[in-house]
Amino acid sequence: MGILEGKRILVTGVLTDASIAFNVAKIAQEEGATVVLTGFGRLSLVERIARRLPKPVPLLELDVQNTEHLDTLSDRIGEHVEALDGVVHSIGFAPQSCLGGNFLNTDWEDVATAMQISTFSYKSLAVACLPLMKGGGSIVGLDFDATKAWPVYDWMGVAKAGLESANRYLARDLGKHGIRVNLVSAGPLRTMAAKSIPGFTDFEESWPAKAPLGWNLTDTAPPARAVVSLLSDWFPMTTGEIVHVDGGVHAMGI
Repeated sequence: MGILEGKRILVTGVLTDASIAFNVAKIAQEEGATVVLTGFGRLSLVERIARRLPKPVPLLELDVQNTEHLDTLSDRIGEHVEALDGVVHSIGFAPQSCLGGNFLNTDWEDVATAMQISTFSYKSLAVACLPLMKGGGSIVGLDFDATKAWPVYDWMGVAKAGLESANRYLARDLGKHGIRVNLVSAGPLRTMAAKSIPGFTDFEESWPAKAPLGWNLTDTAPPARAVVSLLSDWFPMTTGEIVHVDGGVHAMGI
């Protein structure tokens, strides 16, 4: 019997089988969960990738900038499962002008896009799913350590700092509903999202050497397992937390 036996989990952000979200969905199914996916844009690609999961899954379209998508999400999920026990937020995007060392020159319009999709959507998704979580549950988001100013990460780093703050406020406001809200801060991985960051090789070259436990840039299983653990009942009194799965880099000095 798996640690998610009988649980119903919504996983957002699956794009390729190299994504953390894909591995979360895979491990969740292996641990007994019924999984529903959302995708945006290239839905035909997500459908093909979803076929690689152990079991078939429903796929719903979700653009977090689309009010109608958010307003109808609980009803659309309800066509497949009666309720949700867990939600995984794996959504982030920043226009190219927000990345790559252009911090001082980025226009507000592009920053606003990054903040809406990468930060505000954490709250939007939680509110959209709340009607299906009357029995409580767990919301887990994916993070990248925002306590430091990283090379090339620029306004996406600011968006992640906002995500970490939103995590604390959601934990405060959703606790009365029996809902835990936590983040998993993963080290750099060669995902589709990483490929869109100019200068990502700076992370690739330095991170494994700095990590006390080492770091595999292509292994999404460690952060995915942390997400699944937080979705389970094994952390019943943990909320507002950030769990680092980065080989230990966050704890090291220069």
